[in-house]
Amino acid sequence: MSKSNIFPMHSTINCRGKMLDLSTPRVMGILNATPDSFYRPDSTDIDSLLKRAEKMLQDGASILDIGGMSSRPGAQQISVDEEYARLIPVLQRICQTFPEAILSVDTYRSEIGRAALEAGAHIINDISGGVIDPTLPGIAASFHAPYICMHMKGMPDVMQQNPHYDDMLAELLDYYYQRIKDLREAGLKDIILDPGFGFGKNLEHNYHLLRNMDTFHILEKPILVGISRKSMICKALEVNASQALNGSTALHMLALTKGATILRVHDVREAMECIILHRHYAGE
Repeated sequence: MSKSNIFPMHSTINCRGKMLDLSTPRVMGILNATPDSFYRPDSTDIDSLLKRAEKMLQDGASILDIGGMSSRPGAQQISVDEEYARLIPVLQRICQTFPEAILSVDTYRSEIGRAALEAGAHIINDISGGVIDPTLPGIAASFHAPYICMHMKGMPDVMQQNPHYDDMLAELLDYYYQRIKDLREAGLKDIILDPGFGFGKNLEHNYHLLRNMDTFHILEKPILVGISRKSMICKALEVNASQALNGSTALHMLALTKGATILRVHDVREAMECIILHRHYAGE
């Protein structure tokens, strides 16, 4: 039986005039313009990021996700001015160099979101789902941009300090029902859900979430999975992030079997191979 017979089909989303068909899984490549990310394979100067963007697009990335502030566990906030200085020049150059690319911006600040959309970004990726800055969803809506709504328990600097859930799946479902309602009221049409692996979740929580990810198809929204090289892999295998590619690939395949729509990854070629093989496995 094909995946399309098991999980709901997701319609094409409009990324500010660029149409993206999500009826088949897609890859989002991670571009961190930050010096303190948990995994940073390249330097963060503009030329290096442009080269990495080019390779990701050549390897099959449908979206590039650009961030100017780290959200790794324990990360400290930086000023709006510093986030702007890291992010916007890179975004502008990528827009100029790769005008056909669909660009997502990883931020929870309305000032940065507006500046990024004005500079040519197409999608807002908010780790707080609009909770930290409730004006950001309305700004995304005003630009007709899709919005990625993630679940995070706590803030990045404290979120991994003994996170606790009485019933994690029920809590996430309640969160998403309310957030979808609020985001609709803000004017958003295209909403993508991210369960937030590693964001206020311990090792057991993360694997429980992955095992039960198909629960969220009741919400009838595309699901983005961000597990690439994260601690749920590193702790289980006793490796560091630079050694976690094989583990990432294994979990990406499992995520696809649970109906993941978008894989947010550091390694695009390997994720694309997962999607191709999964489609053969599913008989598509």
